[in-house]
Amino acid sequence: MTLRIIHAQECPPQPWRNGGGQTRELLVWPPEGDWQLRISRADIAAQGPFSAFPGVQRWFAVLQGAGVALALAKPQTLRAGDAPLEFDGAAAPDCHLLDGPTQDLNLMARQGQGFMQTVIAGQAWHSLLAMRGLYSTGAGTWSDGARQVQISAHTLLWDETADTAPWTFTPDTCAAPTHIAPAYWLGFTPHTSDGATP
Repeated sequence: MTLRIIHAQECPPQPWRNGGGQTRELLVWPPEGDWQLRISRADIAAQGPFSAFPGVQRWFAVLQGAGVALALAKPQTLRAGDAPLEFDGAAAPDCHLLDGPTQDLNLMARQGQGFMQTVIAGQAWHSLLAMRGLYSTGAGTWSDGARQVQISAHTLLWDETADTAPWTFTPDTCAAPTHIAPAYWLGFTPHTSDGATP
């Protein structure tokens, strides 16, 4: 199994054309041609609409800041530590900042099955997805049962090999669970050439 370790601060920020924030692209797959999976971290500095991505399923989670209110068909309010929100990328909802800038994690999937879920510290996560990863805003220890990797804050750990071993993540903190920095399991299975998910 080959793990990739991607530090968010080493990914160059890309300013938005509307001046409302910036995005750090953590991972795209495949690396060449049209992407089917894109994982990014965004810093939202001003209110405004999301970009539209027709044909893309999106997952969105607040990492830092007071949170956001998204003007979807069913309005949603998200704060740091809340479960990720899945929605149609074509919706392009208006984003209202609850109290100042926020930092957010985005997963976009097309032509495949995406996934994002909040990590429960120390609890095993089982997945049959073709690719999977972990993003944490705080330092901690990742393990697949056979080995351990210490990761720093704001790091994406990513594995593109098929493996069903359960994963765990234990934050480096003695704080109460409500004060643990958010972390998320991520995953993706691409469709085959005939449109099916293997």
